[in-house]
Amino acid sequence: MKAVVCRSPGDLVLEDRAKPGAPPPGWARVAVSHVGICGTDYHIFEGKHPFLAYPRIMGHEVSGTIVERGECVELSVGEPVIVNPYLACGKCIACRHGKPNCCVRIEVLGVHRDGAMCDEMLVPAQNLYPANGLSLADAAAVEFLAIGAHAVRRSLASPGQRTLVIGAGPIGLGTALFARIAGLDVSLLDMSTERLGFAENELGFAALDGSKAPAAELVRQATDGEAFDLVFDATGNTQSVQSAFAHVAHGGTLVLVSVVKDDITFSDPEFHKREMTLIGSRNALRADFEHVAASIREGAVPLAKLVTHRTTLAGTPRDLARWAHEKSGLIKAVIEVGS
Repeated sequence: MKAVVCRSPGDLVLEDRAKPGAPPPGWARVAVSHVGICGTDYHIFEGKHPFLAYPRIMGHEVSGTIVERGECVELSVGEPVIVNPYLACGKCIACRHGKPNCCVRIEVLGVHRDGAMCDEMLVPAQNLYPANGLSLADAAAVEFLAIGAHAVRRSLASPGQRTLVIGAGPIGLGTALFARIAGLDVSLLDMSTERLGFAENELGFAALDGSKAPAAELVRQATDGEAFDLVFDATGNTQSVQSAFAHVAHGGTLVLVSVVKDDITFSDPEFHKREMTLIGSRNALRADFEHVAASIREGAVPLAKLVTHRTTLAGTPRDLARWAHEKSGLIKAVIEVGS
């Protein structure tokens, strides 16, 4: 089969690889249909991922069709599926408490083990969800949107709460969309006038342009000095995360959607006087995947606007390398593998 392999930072090639063998019990062999390109994939290509061994087949935003199933698999051959790329051990404290998304020994397809930028792959059946009428192109977008949907569910927000999403990249936009679906009053803050223009003009969000005024002043103006009931940081930027504490109202909540490598510091007196709630959000659960899929089917997610760039498996080495640097107009890129 064909596979896109990142041999080392900056070295991305199309290779011939052996097809996966017969699936073991509880697993299925999946013909890959579509793969979304994530910020993680760009980081792997650029050598910025801290926990990755090269060479690696990237890709964890995946849809496909079952072509062979192992014993004890109830899904049918020929069934279109959404792939949950978070492989959990099923035994650790997080898994026992129903939180496989933060499994102690989690392996993510395309990161800790080879992923979906190839013709076929083996996946545990418990990580395959029926597409139930979604097109395979739309099904590949479920995973990245589930990150934001999970963060919103973690926040325990109430409809009408004044909400700020910091970061207008794909994860931030997904978070904003599912915050709005949850009935929240959503504004987006970013340093990119282009991305904010997209969020405002194409998606209908209020925009706070951090390139034109200090974020603290923009927040003050937008909330009459009270700050936001709920703040999500989806930037992956240490300074932004640390600044986000000041954007939270008294009694409010800060949700850290993205992760940074650095230590985060904040003023304890400010934190306590607000009686602030701080929540971490990692990956997503099956309930989040199903909520996203249902929202797409209901027309609540404008995927046609979010997917701005497309390529093929053969074109991926050229296009991914280019898109890693040429971000203008880029929201979400998708590889059409089996279409």
